[in-house]
Amino acid sequence: MKKLFITCLLTAIASIACHAQAQPSTVCHDDGTVTFYYQNDSAREVLVDVQFAGRHKMTRDDSGRWTATLGPAAPDMYPYCFVVDGVSIMDPLCDQYFPNEGFKNSLLEIPSRGGSLLHDIRPDVPHGSVQYIHYYSKSLGATNQAVVYLPPSYMTDFQKKYPVFYLISGTTDTEEVYYKVGRVNYILDNLLAEKKAKEMIIVLPYGNPMKLLPKMPDNPMAMGDVFGNDLVGDLMPYIEKNYRTINNRDHRAIGGFSRGGNQALSCGLRHLDLFSYLCSYSSFTSTDIPGVYDNAADTNKKLHLFWLGIGTDDFLYGTGRDYMEFLDKKGIRSVKEFTSDKYGHTWMNAKYFLGKTLPLLFNKKASEEAMKNGQPAPAAKGDEKPFTPEVMARLFPKPIVSPEYTPQGTIFRMKAPEAHEVYLETEMTPPMAMTCDSTGVWSVMLSDFIFDTYEYCFNVDGTRMADPQNMYLSPSKGLKRSIAESPASPFSYASMKDIQHGTVSYDLNQGAGWYFSPMKEGAFAMPNMVRLVPGSDDTMESWFTVGGAAAIADRLIADGKLGAVVITTGDVNFGGMPMPQGFEVAELRADDYKTWGQRRRALFRLLTHLKPPKMPDMPFMPQ
Repeated sequence: MKKLFITCLLTAIASIACHAQAQPSTVCHDDGTVTFYYQNDSAREVLVDVQFAGRHKMTRDDSGRWTATLGPAAPDMYPYCFVVDGVSIMDPLCDQYFPNEGFKNSLLEIPSRGGSLLHDIRPDVPHGSVQYIHYYSKSLGATNQAVVYLPPSYMTDFQKKYPVFYLISGTTDTEEVYYKVGRVNYILDNLLAEKKAKEMIIVLPYGNPMKLLPKMPDNPMAMGDVFGNDLVGDLMPYIEKNYRTINNRDHRAIGGFSRGGNQALSCGLRHLDLFSYLCSYSSFTSTDIPGVYDNAADTNKKLHLFWLGIGTDDFLYGTGRDYMEFLDKKGIRSVKEFTSDKYGHTWMNAKYFLGKTLPLLFNKKASEEAMKNGQPAPAAKGDEKPFTPEVMARLFPKPIVSPEYTPQGTIFRMKAPEAHEVYLETEMTPPMAMTCDSTGVWSVMLSDFIFDTYEYCFNVDGTRMADPQNMYLSPSKGLKRSIAESPASPFSYASMKDIQHGTVSYDLNQGAGWYFSPMKEGAFAMPNMVRLVPGSDDTMESWFTVGGAAAIADRLIADGKLGAVVITTGDVNFGGMPMPQGFEVAELRADDYKTWGQRRRALFRLLTHLKPPKMPDMPFMPQ
């Protein structure tokens, strides 16, 4: 334990020193090369693993700083990580990260010149808003989640209704990936500014809703098409009830990347009464869908756009090409797009395909022209590798369950067969030694704080890292820790039944998050205003992602213990106007509390003691 304390102290001092020096962990050079830096004086070997170059060893100087220069690479966004003594970790100094159920990567952005990339965040372009939603799924019997993009005009033209594009991420991705990695919101913002696309709402569903169940059913196959049933039966009705949408097949599109492309095609082709625009990015789907492939004339009549894109260097290319050829033989029209310079099955391809398809959606003239010019599938060369269950098992091995919530306590696990010592570190407890089994899996049970919510990480031979198996990641500055929250907690979405939920949106310009409580139909109530001040290591997302501000408010409102409320992690203002006389804002500061459990309890007390607000004196309002 003394050795661990010294190691942790040295790690903390090194981290503080890195922040104090403001030393960036990546430096992009004019020639397209990138230098990677990583500070760790206790590591024996460090590699950098970046999508454009693969794994490369880093060299260490006398101060314990590891460096490597790789490339050149084209301007774009690339996932990367450091491999420290055989264990992959995120860059502790990088703010951007790849949301995922399993692997944990940081994001490197090699900038373009003059905002030439379609996904660039251009300051002179009107930006839409992004909202995080929760809804109760009757088909799932649990609360599900999604992200919704609203175009810039949505908040200014309250009479206008919009078509909807349902866009699904890939295997092990979360609902955030098309936003934080795929940059779909910025791509559409830029296309709209150039008048190259139609205005639309984009909905990003969570593609693996089975994972949200508190307990896996004994026979998962008996649940049928879990994703499709939730999308059509629960998410779509929620969207069409809560947003201004045009609700017919001519104004609905569905698409996705990898597994999401399979889900999009499967769901879209089985519901041609609901969708008329289908997009598949680096994927394919079943060739046995009744009434679709053997009825080409009817299928062609119903589809305004059937778009398929894949890289020739993608491991799915062989099977994807076969599917395209199958469509051709059946007489079903489609548009086909191929790339060969974007590293195969990657999000560089996913963004490129978005740029090609968004201008065609809900534009009958443009989509018909594209369909008319669609080319046949290229002939097979004979060296295409099929996608088999063995390939799937190699790419996506059976995950280790961590954390596992049991009545006796919470079990944490991680695989590190080469490690000498592994500890669990939480906000509330001293480091806890983990034990290793014969397969190289380390584990420990935490029997206290079962119903609490807290950040934690693993310490592997002196190197801190997030739990590779936990999809819930704290969006803090510096080291990104994992989040533990028991499904049995009263403020966990997993424990909530069929209640109404508010929305959370993030303003990147203001650097603030906003929660708006659910509104009762036909009723308006003056909301309480609450400002949650982030801690010194927090971001605008922390109070919502770790602090559970939205979930706590949703539960209290459903229980009749809280009225309408607006919660923000930024400054409260009214478009720059002075605060109305008599208007009060309740405030809670994260740094006044040591742990997130204490912060959540303080927020609960604050919300339950709010008094109904009085209508303030607002002289700027029309009389």
